[in-house]
Amino acid sequence: MSMLEMSPDALSVVQGSHSIYIRAESWLDGELLAAEIPINSGGEERDRSAAIPESVRLNVPRRDRGVSWEPIEPDHPLGAFGQQLRIDYGVDMGGHIEWINRGWFLITSSETDGDTVAVQAEGLLTLIDEAKFVGPFQPALGDTLASVSRALVEPALTIAFDGSLVDRPVPQGMQWDTDRLGALREVLGAWPADCRVTEDGFLAIEPLVDTGPPVLSLTDGVGGTVMRWQGGASRDGAFTVVVAQGEDADGGQIQGVAYDDDETSPFRAGGPFSPLPVPHYHQSPLLTTVAQCRTAAATTLRRLRRSASRKLGVSMVPHPGLMTGDVVSATGAGLTSQPCMIEALSLPYTPSEMHLTVRVLNG
Repeated sequence: MSMLEMSPDALSVVQGSHSIYIRAESWLDGELLAAEIPINSGGEERDRSAAIPESVRLNVPRRDRGVSWEPIEPDHPLGAFGQQLRIDYGVDMGGHIEWINRGWFLITSSETDGDTVAVQAEGLLTLIDEAKFVGPFQPALGDTLASVSRALVEPALTIAFDGSLVDRPVPQGMQWDTDRLGALREVLGAWPADCRVTEDGFLAIEPLVDTGPPVLSLTDGVGGTVMRWQGGASRDGAFTVVVAQGEDADGGQIQGVAYDDDETSPFRAGGPFSPLPVPHYHQSPLLTTVAQCRTAAATTLRRLRRSASRKLGVSMVPHPGLMTGDVVSATGAGLTSQPCMIEALSLPYTPSEMHLTVRVLNG
């Protein structure tokens, strides 16, 4: 990933204290219901470890300039009957406002309390998570990983595939009973690939990337940036090797393995954590060759490292260009220009601190 598009001037402004504006539009079935929803306060949370990584909360006045924002009717802009919010974060450039699109969110609840309407919205993968199968889902003859992915999510979401992904047929006999989002996760895990909802509302399916050039340098103590190590340790769920298992065309079990051979990892194979292999198993009938199993094992290992790696908590001036998956360079807490990936963030929609959880890469 890369930072959301911003002008060089806006990038300079957000490095320090700045005035912010939030613009929220409400849409229903392609129709604009409200262009400027008044917002008293709110914020945005993103966490890559969650099934639905994004959520937004807004506090809206019950009445504003003669307009009622209490969602009494199903087609009200703040109703929870398919209404989607587009959120833009505005930076005061001293003469004009530069708007940065933070994405689209599905309203899941709106509750009136006194003079305030509390609005909760979630990421668009909610549409897939809610849509359980009415009957068993089976891929058709000739289906591939890409066509099955489309069948699972479209038309609720439109998929944008990364051109570097290599499509392949899905073995016959696959079946999923209820969990549509779980089926998508299994397809992506076997590919292997990852998915994210873009700020334009598309579902991007792309290779799992664990590196990249830093989009921003963070330095402890400068511009209000504070970095602290996040504590906590447990052997529960730990592993030193991933074993991916599947079935070949004759129904025989096949597998591929990937050992944690990172010398900086506390869970490295043969290290002090355990002299014996401690496996994590990944099983899928979508894996039909040993090569596919080995690739899936290596990708699963990279994904699991998201929770096993060292993490820093960062408090800083709000930066509307940052997203989870971005790489930043961290200097502080004993690190010097250390690449770190943003795993979670909390972006306030009123003047306050932004909080990041960053994972130290290769360390």
